[in-house]
Amino acid sequence: MASSAAIPDPVLVRLVLAGALGLFLGLEREWSHRSAGIRTFSLITLLGAVFTVLDRPWLLVLGGVLIVVQGGVLAVRGLISPDEGLSLTTAVSMLVAYGVGVLVGSGMLLAGVTVAILSSLLLVLKRELHDFAWGLTKAELRSAVEFGVLAFVVYPVLPPGEMTVSLAGLPIQIEPRVVWLLVVSVAAIGIVNYAVVRSYGGRGIVVTGFFGGLVTSTAVVGAMLDHVRQHEHAVSYAVAAILLADAAMALRNLAIVVAFANDRAPVLGLAVPLSAIVLGSIAIAGLTADWTQQVDLDLDGPFSLPNALGFGALFALVLVVSAIAKALFGDAGFLLATLIGSLVSSAGATTSAIVLYNGTAIGANTAILGVLGATIVSILVKAALALAGPTRSFGYRVAAWSTALATVGFGIGLVLFA
Repeated sequence: MASSAAIPDPVLVRLVLAGALGLFLGLEREWSHRSAGIRTFSLITLLGAVFTVLDRPWLLVLGGVLIVVQGGVLAVRGLISPDEGLSLTTAVSMLVAYGVGVLVGSGMLLAGVTVAILSSLLLVLKRELHDFAWGLTKAELRSAVEFGVLAFVVYPVLPPGEMTVSLAGLPIQIEPRVVWLLVVSVAAIGIVNYAVVRSYGGRGIVVTGFFGGLVTSTAVVGAMLDHVRQHEHAVSYAVAAILLADAAMALRNLAIVVAFANDRAPVLGLAVPLSAIVLGSIAIAGLTADWTQQVDLDLDGPFSLPNALGFGALFALVLVVSAIAKALFGDAGFLLATLIGSLVSSAGATTSAIVLYNGTAIGANTAILGVLGATIVSILVKAALALAGPTRSFGYRVAAWSTALATVGFGIGLVLFA
């Protein structure tokens, strides 16, 4: 009996938590000397929780209407009184506080706490958010909107679950949302890469090489070709940047496998050769460059819809060609198609291999060889681009180190999976 009596009343816990969250939400408004502060916000969350616990829908509606009216009065009062200013943020925050009380009162404690914390964070970061928004260029704002469409409009519209598609008589199970998520992931990496390079690009080749290679190592090669053309004495730094781009590319391909393979255990062996390429690239770059050298990577923008759709089209093309080659020539045909696709994008070749593996169209060893082959071909493509550079020294050094890395990765793959 004593044990059961010690258990707190769930309703009481909800009411206490609602009041506490109201205090939390009201802190910033009180600190900002707004017309509604700690006490008002605590009473609002308690009101929402009490009306929810009473389970009277008309009370909930009445409470919401009262909060809207009160917020409207505060907004009008702010317009009339120049000393107070417009109180739209306070009015909306009060409505959010009422919603937090309703969430907590209905037993959705985690959701209520999350909304309260996020709302408080938005209030506290007012200056930082304004500075960020005002500092955006038109191209950056457009890129953000386009990414939002890809991630939060197109993705939910796609049908969930697996779909069976027949390609050249070969049934393939594809999850449209997973395929689109790969496109969104690459776009997101591009945005992160742009932000980092914009903020720290002038501070070192680590940023320009590694983070640039996360999205497109070709961009790094192009930037280094221009850099060497202007500063022939900086060949070693340009070589290091391309090697770091190789490391980032191999790490990205491994991350795609780990993140999207349905059954990771059979393909985790890829970690050995790809890790060897990553570590070897970083080691060579570390030994051949002076890290005080600064190189800027000029990116046109963080993200563009044509680029994302182009990647999606490329991925679809690689997937179709790989499936047809697999149907006509077996595993050897798939591998050939994958290597051809990796001439353009190792990420596209990697994702197609994982999708076919998830759909049981190819086995684990074939998927492993496809991803490893795509990574090696991408390394060799960058070496070929460097050979067309302005100085023989630059091209020969990139080609030599790239060939060594490709040989190591290929040799490990043969030993483990052939």
